[in-house]
Amino acid sequence: LEQWRLFGLWDGVLDRGDCGPQWLGDGRIAQEIVDSLHYLDGQVVELDTYSIMSNHVHVIFKPLFDDESGDYFSISSIMHAHKRYTARQANRILKRTGQFWQHESYDHYVRDEMELERIRRYVISNPVTAGLVEGWEDWEWTYCRWL
Repeated sequence: LEQWRLFGLWDGVLDRGDCGPQWLGDGRIAQEIVDSLHYLDGQVVELDTYSIMSNHVHVIFKPLFDDESGDYFSISSIMHAHKRYTARQANRILKRTGQFWQHESYDHYVRDEMELERIRRYVISNPVTAGLVEGWEDWEWTYCRWL
């Protein structure tokens, strides 16, 4: 439970949007992230939910089974491919070079449907909680397959 409390505190700082680069607030870059997530959908993941904020992204997906390896695609390989592609695209748009994404990410395995639903609500509510919109449907960079 302490882990969730600390995650909530840090996420609250991120939601205020006053720390770190705000590159994801550029619609061109947010669209690159959207396009990349939807490109991966059906190939290596089943995309469930996401919310793109100005300085961070929340995404829920289920790795798909890789017939070649006989195992599921790894979260690390999925995230590496997504971050590599979107960093290259974003840096091109921003006319910059260098690191785009932070090295760390917060991965969490969802254990049951009740937890999944709670996390979905959390993700889609992120822009609402941050005071950016009244309803999650009003945020252009939020998606939920099931709602």
